[in-house]
Amino acid sequence: MPNEQTSVPLFTSGEVLTAANMNLSAGTGVPVFTNTTTRDAGFGGANEKVLAEGQLCYLSSTNVVQYYDGAAWATVGPATASAFTFINSASFSAVSSVSLATNTFSATYDNYKIIFLVTSSSANDTFDCRFRAAGADNSTTNYLSNWVASGASVSGGVGGTSKLSLAFVKASGVQALTLDILSPVLASPSYCSWQGRSNDSGAAVAALTGAGTFTGSTSFDAMSFFPNSGTITGSYRVYGYSNS
Repeated sequence: MPNEQTSVPLFTSGEVLTAANMNLSAGTGVPVFTNTTTRDAGFGGANEKVLAEGQLCYLSSTNVVQYYDGAAWATVGPATASAFTFINSASFSAVSSVSLATNTFSATYDNYKIIFLVTSSSANDTFDCRFRAAGADNSTTNYLSNWVASGASVSGGVGGTSKLSLAFVKASGVQALTLDILSPVLASPSYCSWQGRSNDSGAAVAALTGAGTFTGSTSFDAMSFFPNSGTITGSYRVYGYSNS
């Protein structure tokens, strides 16, 4: 690489500076090293700068910028990719349904996590969802789902219907759900699994778990969520799982 250095030179009084000396400094700004070995060897030797706090460098082997904090080298960037990337969020109040924004799901991520907090205006009802594409719910009978709330007399399962049933919703309690949405954009079956808290008909809090599938090979860009009757109030946040 043309800009790589093997030292960071210092010059003495009266020394003649050559064009090569000046071009190396002008052409890089920040010293560029092949790797950490050449970086460490580039400071502190004869006629070399002493390594000190605030020194910058660039490593061409890993394409990162580093700084010296007085004790060790630390990386400035690029930042390491996060396992989760925030995509969008919304709050809603007394609505009959809520839909994720169009193109919430995209080719950028294969899988997603949704965190839902919701209360319902109707007691003893279910909280359901459908996959969505181009602003329209898919209500074909390609949904299979099953869920159970442990420690309470609540369970549910549906097959070959037009929705996924996620939970039993009690008007007096907040339902907290985390959903993993797998391969919604791919032209293959889409999957959903979830955990959270639910209320049974006696208002007892129960640990909720469930799973569902859309069996068709449809590409989706969003989902909609709704109670079986009445309205819902709450919020959601959507994250993408990093592919690597």
